[in-house]
Amino acid sequence: MERLSPETLFTPFDQATQLLQTALASSYLDAFLENAENLADGGTVRVEDGVPDAETTEKLTKLYQSIDLSQANRETKRRLLQLGMLKVTQKDAIQATHQMTPDSIGMLMASLIEQVTKIDHPYRILDPVVGTANLLTTVMNHLQSVTDQPIEGYGVDNDESMLSVAAVSTQLQDLPVQLYHQDAIRDLDVPQVDLVVADLPVGYYPLDDNTKRYRTRAKEGHSYVHHLLIEQAMNYLLPGGFGVFLVPKALFQSKETAGLVEWIQSVAYMQGLINLPEELFANSTVAKSLLLLQHQGGTSHQAGKVLLGSFPSVKNRPEFIAFIREIDNWVAQYLAPAK
Repeated sequence: MERLSPETLFTPFDQATQLLQTALASSYLDAFLENAENLADGGTVRVEDGVPDAETTEKLTKLYQSIDLSQANRETKRRLLQLGMLKVTQKDAIQATHQMTPDSIGMLMASLIEQVTKIDHPYRILDPVVGTANLLTTVMNHLQSVTDQPIEGYGVDNDESMLSVAAVSTQLQDLPVQLYHQDAIRDLDVPQVDLVVADLPVGYYPLDDNTKRYRTRAKEGHSYVHHLLIEQAMNYLLPGGFGVFLVPKALFQSKETAGLVEWIQSVAYMQGLINLPEELFANSTVAKSLLLLQHQGGTSHQAGKVLLGSFPSVKNRPEFIAFIREIDNWVAQYLAPAK
C-alpha cells in the first residue's frame, strides 16, 4: 500500500534542494539534479572538494532518510520530480520550451493510446522531443499498468540540462529508457518503434541544410519544426504503428498545409484530430489538439470515419466518460482490423 504522497515527499525533497543550492552556489535546477541523483544513489550525499560541508551533509542525510522512495511507486516518483521541476520553473524562470507537458494532457494522450493500440507484444515508444521525459514516462507508466508486456522507451533532445532531468527521472522510476543528446531533425540512432509520442515545439527550424530530404520542408524560407518532426517521427514507426502528437489547434490552417497533407496521405493514415479542453491553456490562441496518425502497412487501413471532436472538461466527469465511450465505439466500428 502506498504510504506517502508526492506532496508529502516534496517537502523534505525541496528542503534538501535548497540546502544544496546554497552549498553549491548554483541554480535551483542544478541543485535539483544533484538532489535527485543522490536519491537515485540510495540517499548517499556526494561530496567533492569538501562541498557540501559536514554539517550540510548531515542535514541532507537526515532529510533523505525521511524520503522513503522504497514505499513509492513509479507514478509517485514521477509526480515528485514533476513538483520539483515546477519549482525549477518558478525559481530559475526557464523558457517555455523547457517546461513539462502538464499531467492532464499526458493522461489524455495516454488514455487515447490505450484505446487505439493493442499491446500484445514487447513494445517500443519514441519521444523525439523528450525534454524531462515527463510525457514519455506518463505514457509508459499508464500503458504498463494495462499490459504485462515489457515496454521500452527512447528519448531524443538537444538540450543537455533537460536530458539530465530525464535521465535521473527514468532512473528513479526504474524505467528502461535510452536517451540521446542530438538534434532530432538529423538521422536518429534508434530502432523502429511501435509508438511515437511528442509534445511538439512550434515555430521555425533555422538550419535549412538539414531539411533538404524532408518532403514537409517549406518551399521558401525556414520550415516549420513541428512539420519536420512529424515527418521524422513517422520514419521510425513500424508499419501500422501510431504517432500521437500534441499540435497547434490551427495546424491545418497555415500556408504550408497543402504540403503537410500531401505528405501525410502518402505515408500514413490520418485517423483522428481531437481538440483538448481550452481550460488547459492560458488563452485560446495557444490551444492544442491531439493528432493521431497511423503508419501505412501491416493490418492498418484508413478508418471509415476520421475521429474528430473535442475532449470535454475533465471536471465534467459524466461528459468526459461519455466521450471516452464514443472513442471506444469509434475504435470498434472504424479502426479495428477487418475480420
